[in-house]
Amino acid sequence: DEAAQAELQATLDDHGLRVSALATHNNPLHPDDDRAATADRELREAIELAAQLGVETVTTFSGLPAGSPDGSVPNWITAPWPTEHADALEYQWEEVAVPYWSEVAAFAADHGVDVAIEMHPNMLVYEPHGLVELRERTGDAVGANFDPSHLYWQGVDVLDAVRFLGERDAIHHVHAKDTKVYDANARTKGVLDTTPYDDVEDRSWLFRTIGYGHGEDHWKDVVSTLRMAGYDGALSIEHEDALTSSREGLEKAVDVLQRAVFGTRPGDAYWAE
Repeated sequence: DEAAQAELQATLDDHGLRVSALATHNNPLHPDDDRAATADRELREAIELAAQLGVETVTTFSGLPAGSPDGSVPNWITAPWPTEHADALEYQWEEVAVPYWSEVAAFAADHGVDVAIEMHPNMLVYEPHGLVELRERTGDAVGANFDPSHLYWQGVDVLDAVRFLGERDAIHHVHAKDTKVYDANARTKGVLDTTPYDDVEDRSWLFRTIGYGHGEDHWKDVVSTLRMAGYDGALSIEHEDALTSSREGLEKAVDVLQRAVFGTRPGDAYWAE
């Protein structure tokens, strides 16, 4: 709908805003054919719409298949033993994920759009090495929607992860979202926690407002490392903090990030001449 797109662009222009990415977060690798087809259609339509709007990126998940062709439920494999788990993981990558994402990467490249995958537990790609493997095996249109909140509780060093992905030009978009691990619970049950998100007192970790999981100095390091890695795009604030409202969480996140981000580009290093 060209008229609707023009109206949207005019509204954005009136408010000095731009769209950093379109998003569709579903499971295109789902073993249920209907659910997978719906997710695939939504993703391809988002890519087409992004191209029409001049938006460079679509964010999504990698999806998660079953553990075998006969499986009916997505199966998150996190260990190589018992050996049937390793077999299931090989099936997921070789027979489902790589063929599917190779097609989508080519489709996105044809439209001049990047696909930014959020590394998310309970998805096939949930950490940086898996993201890089998928990118290398499918195409450069595939990269990361770098959301540190899912990495903190897995024990991934976020700054090292930025460098690792940045060296491979694999960061397409960034979510600004924090997490805090509550050691009093994690020490006795670990961090693979199925406690409901709103049962805040008993969870091992919670998504937190920027600055409430890691301090302002850390977020300045995140911003600086992203710039070193060549990323100078949007920091898209995502609020899922069960301890405060979305409005207050957004305001507090903006307050921290406004002091952390750079408003200018560096000039020549005249002091090194």
